[in-house]
Amino acid sequence: MTVAGNVAAARERIAAACARAGRQPGDVRIVAASKTQPVPALLEAIAAGVDAIGENRVQEAVEKRPRVGAPVPWHLIGPLQRNKAKLAIELFDVVETVDRAELADRLETLLAPLSRTLPVFLEVNIGEEAQKSGVLPARAPALAAQLAERCPHLRLAGIMAVPPYHPDPERSRPHFARLRELAARLAPEGLEISMGMSEDYEVAIEEGATIVRLGRVLFGERVTNR
Repeated sequence: MTVAGNVAAARERIAAACARAGRQPGDVRIVAASKTQPVPALLEAIAAGVDAIGENRVQEAVEKRPRVGAPVPWHLIGPLQRNKAKLAIELFDVVETVDRAELADRLETLLAPLSRTLPVFLEVNIGEEAQKSGVLPARAPALAAQLAERCPHLRLAGIMAVPPYHPDPERSRPHFARLRELAARLAPEGLEISMGMSEDYEVAIEEGATIVRLGRVLFGERVTNR
């Protein structure tokens, strides 16, 4: 199937998941997770109506965004090191992976002279896995408070997580529910909730995802050359 066909199929599954949860399909946006995918595939996905492009690595965005242009927003969905922060704010419209005070402070320092406000998400280590990045759930309120108090050029727009992998998507449901509950505590007025990938996005939608990050179901298996 083509990328366009895959996007259409994903939209149908999103609509079905929304129906089961009593939600509207328009409440859920697709970020096309484009790690290692070639530029023509990104252009196909954009033409098919994905809502944003999501790159895991700053360096890939350096190579690809100038060739793709900016018809949709670009989200950074992979870990961000402080030494790549300057490049990141030049390339991305949203950073979904703010997970520590030092990174927030670095972004604030870079943005202040530009008088620019950057939407950011807190990345939460929802499964509390030692090998994963992300702020622990218990520490997320303090990080959110720091953004509010010390980082006027960062706008807390959402919260994101990658739950522990399991082949049964139902095993992700408690983690998704926990992230939804955390988002409600952090901002009762509402935050974007970025959760769910190719193997479990329907469950994520049933639990309140407003953004799903889809790679394999849109593009097929990852490629190693561009």
